[in-house]
Amino acid sequence: MTAVTRGEGPEERQGHKWRGWRAAASEALYGPGGFYRRAEGPAGHFRTSVHASPLFAGAVAALLCRVDEALGRPATLDFVDMAAGRGELAGGVLAALPAEVAARTRAYAVEVAERPGELDHRIEWLAEPPRGVTGLLFANEWLDNVPVDVAEVDSAGVARLVLVREDGTERLGEPVGGAQARWLARWWPLSGEAGLRAEIGLPRDEAWAAAVATLDRGLAVAVDYAHTADTRPPFGTLTGFREGRETPAVPDGSCDITAHVALDACALPGGRLLPQREALRALDVTGARPPLALASTDPAAYVRALASAGEAAELTATGGLGDFGWLVQPVGIPDVLTA
Repeated sequence: MTAVTRGEGPEERQGHKWRGWRAAASEALYGPGGFYRRAEGPAGHFRTSVHASPLFAGAVAALLCRVDEALGRPATLDFVDMAAGRGELAGGVLAALPAEVAARTRAYAVEVAERPGELDHRIEWLAEPPRGVTGLLFANEWLDNVPVDVAEVDSAGVARLVLVREDGTERLGEPVGGAQARWLARWWPLSGEAGLRAEIGLPRDEAWAAAVATLDRGLAVAVDYAHTADTRPPFGTLTGFREGRETPAVPDGSCDITAHVALDACALPGGRLLPQREALRALDVTGARPPLALASTDPAAYVRALASAGEAAELTATGGLGDFGWLVQPVGIPDVLTA
């Protein structure tokens, strides 16, 4: 690609204008008729840990119980499900909680789409997270869908913003400057090699800080495809998903547009990162097979336990869901996610 400057022509006036990836993806995902406003919801296009097994919601419920204990069992315990899809995680958590804790739990699902008609009546549906939260804010695969701009090094060794049209065609724009340039220098420095790319994660850092700020006391957790400073991919990770398959990212509303998250950049003081396999094992999701003797004494229980072990193995698998990053951010309580 080469940097080009040009005036607005017929293509721009017809909706094929050049924009940065952040603006283009924001409209494609969240604008009128955007991908995340469609009736089928995210589950119609990709599978998350929430959809892989009810064990995931059970583990989040167990974590909420630990937060409850650390808070001294408040009269009202908040659970906030960020980027809730169709409320699957919030409903699963409520179903998995002990009755006494569920009776005190106030659940919120935060999503841009309309409230599903079949959603549990106990779940409040919001477009923005509530403030003054006392409890657990859980963001499963939210930050990867906070749109970001993309930078690419040109033939002169200069990092420039990547511009894109609605059909996915790209070109290079202006050099990266200001806060975006400072973010790159700190978190994802690019050498002068032409073609190297980076996703500028500053909007995700800001979104996460704003979400954590809604907690008075409790725990905030972000779970996502992630990388850290020593594992930054040289050509970025921007991609799309449609109907269960990876596809080129095209900002026309037809597909999900996602990029892995620089979770180390998002972390606030006191936060820590760990892989999903470690987090779930600390919450007793181990993938251990049931004892063979159970097959003789209670065959039905053995089959159920075996199925559960298989689901746990998927959630904690190396090279799969177990590689997801968890960013754990306590607010006014100790870190409760320990073995």
